Amino acid sequence: MNIILVVFDSLRKDSVSTYGEPPWGKVQTPQFDKLASESLVMTRAYPESLPTLPTRRALYTGQRVYPFHNADFRLKGDFWGAPGWGPIPEDQPTLAEILKENGYRTGLVADVYHMFKPSKNYWRGFDQWLFLRGQEKDPQRSGPRLSQAELDYWLPPAMQTPQTVEFIQQCIMNMHDRTREEDYFSARVLREAALWLEQNQDADKFFLTVESFDPHEPWLVPAHYRRMYLKEEGVEQVKSGYADTSLMDNYLLKRTRANYSGSVSLCDRWFGFLMEAMRVLGLLENTLLIFTSDHGHSIGDDNYMGKRGYPSRPEVFDIPLMIRHPQGIGAGIRSDMFVQHFDISAEILHSAGVAIPGVIQGKPFFDFAVQGGKTIRDHATVAWGSAITVINDRWWFNCKLDGKGALLYDLNAKQPFSKNVADDNLSVANALFETALADGDHNIPEWIYNLAKEQKDAPGCSDLAARK
Repeated sequence: MNIILVVFDSLRKDSVSTYGEPPWGKVQTPQFDKLASESLVMTRAYPESLPTLPTRRALYTGQRVYPFHNADFRLKGDFWGAPGWGPIPEDQPTLAEILKENGYRTGLVADVYHMFKPSKNYWRGFDQWLFLRGQEKDPQRSGPRLSQAELDYWLPPAMQTPQTVEFIQQCIMNMHDRTREEDYFSARVLREAALWLEQNQDADKFFLTVESFDPHEPWLVPAHYRRMYLKEEGVEQVKSGYADTSLMDNYLLKRTRANYSGSVSLCDRWFGFLMEAMRVLGLLENTLLIFTSDHGHSIGDDNYMGKRGYPSRPEVFDIPLMIRHPQGIGAGIRSDMFVQHFDISAEILHSAGVAIPGVIQGKPFFDFAVQGGKTIRDHATVAWGSAITVINDRWWFNCKLDGKGALLYDLNAKQPFSKNVADDNLSVANALFETALADGDHNIPEWIYNLAKEQKDAPGCSDLAARK
């Protein structure tokens, strides 16, 4: 059986309308919804480690990245993104390598430029890999530079700092020749993926990974996609401020949300192009398709714009996960089983009929989810930097790994994230903290504890029994 893995970066679960809608209103995703009607839909899927590169390391290897041993990467040609922000260790086999050894032709089409920076190796094991350049701060071009008037249009003056100006300068330089919808990144990625399928029809079986950086910021979309959600004209706002939005100009917040929604709808349209290519090539009947994201993004939720691991929130940590089986198995079923990215890795190998190596820490789940029976885990532990999040049927727990700054939310409450209830449920909080440590084999590196000490406590948090 052929296998296609499609990953959209920063795709909020609630922006895929089969899952609901974000606070600012429904996003139009007819192609994603059509896929949902033909797929097993997982409703409690989470990353293993965050953000971008740790996520993909877990997904590409099936192994945990947390608790970040030998993961303090400070490599030339890159910035320090977070613990685990680096290449895939040489001693960890990748899915592409394992499947290639078992007779699969492997392909990667991606515009996630972090994967292709100097010293990175996320293309390891692929027979063909294609990097579409120019996303975000990828140094694809060095000119022409923007005038101050152009900068003021693309970046609100109140947000202008040397760092943000340089960010927008590079982003807009990289997109100077985009004159048609087909020139935008998600369109290019999904068109190239369709072309790969066309050119590799002679393969006995294949594994294709499709990585779209959109709808990650900067939210640069053709104007007609933004107008689907906001017709009012004005200056642009395409960058995340990673800051409080309570004092943000209301128009700019609406513009940001409209651009994000438009980016999702652009991704949706061109995902439909890929699915149509699969239909024409006769691949819908013999190909397993897995659709997911790495994480979401807060856009004014709880008065914050950005993504972070502390305090953690569902709009960032909840991810969509849909699996379309070529024989229609699981179509129309929704499962609330806890699954994480490294379980997707195990499921890919299981579906391919390949023996799962002992180093793989994820577990296959498709059959169990379809049958509505055995669950593979009773919680999800998600690591980001020096903070950990543990989610189970009742609780959402977030804490720094030194035991300080605890936040506990009761998911049975009407508004779970409006009140930290750790002080009233210390035994629960301590038990979940112990779960987080156990998932790290009680072997957290000292440098992670030092990061925790440097990180400020979130407002309204509680302290557990701190590490002795």
